[in-house]
Amino acid sequence: MIDVINLEKHFGDKNVLDGINVKIEKGDIMVVIGPSGSGKSTFLRCLNCMEDPTGGQIIFNGVDIADPKVDINLHRRHMGMVFQHFNLFNNKTVIENIMLAPVYVARSERRKAKHKNFWIGVANVFRKEKKEKYPIGKSVAEIKSEAREKGMKLLERIGLEDKADVYPSTLSGGQKQRVAIVRALAMDPDVILFDEPTSALDPEMVGEVLDLMKQLAKEGMTMIIVTHEMGFAREVANKVVFVDEGQILESAPPKEFFENPKHPRLKEFLSKVL
Repeated sequence: MIDVINLEKHFGDKNVLDGINVKIEKGDIMVVIGPSGSGKSTFLRCLNCMEDPTGGQIIFNGVDIADPKVDINLHRRHMGMVFQHFNLFNNKTVIENIMLAPVYVARSERRKAKHKNFWIGVANVFRKEKKEKYPIGKSVAEIKSEAREKGMKLLERIGLEDKADVYPSTLSGGQKQRVAIVRALAMDPDVILFDEPTSALDPEMVGEVLDLMKQLAKEGMTMIIVTHEMGFAREVANKVVFVDEGQILESAPPKEFFENPKHPRLKEFLSKVL
């Protein structure tokens, strides 16, 4: 699904990622751990090109999305992102936040079809054999109605359907993060990237977010998670990766990773956090 090859990222003279190589298969739960400033979040942000890689390749579903000629927005539709600080739009209600991307994409496709049909109509004036026009599909009202219905089902899943029409500022941190996760799910992504999804939460709110992520793991969602939650990594991940100074120093299944670490730097790190 995702094949990262010699990924590099430089900020001026600072080399933040230095030749990252890793493969993520469909259904993988890969947890990325490491000390602060090691390049974990930069790695995650490079995966969907929120940060443009300096070098290397990111092959996602057969396409190198690190290639500047690729329309990255087409591929981001299949790659959800959940941020540390939720990144919900405070001027929109909860359901509007969830509907935003699906409605935008559907309306965009509708506009493209209408634009193509206009030029097909012009060209058909001069053609003997008329070219068929593209189906425009659903109306804007239908698009919004379907997006709201799907959004409500997602909110029911996390027990927050009664919060659909309130604003994010009225929610707890745990509720905001769960809404952010279902907002990512609304696009039916192939993979979801999580950038320290619990680090901004009060301790009593961490569990409700991790429980939702565990549910997604059981359902086979492919996830790449930057986190400091070692217990979660042990329980849910099938691959744990240790990053330090922009390099992957060790990658292994959780049992081997935590019980038999090989790299001296990983041994030192685990001795401080476990």
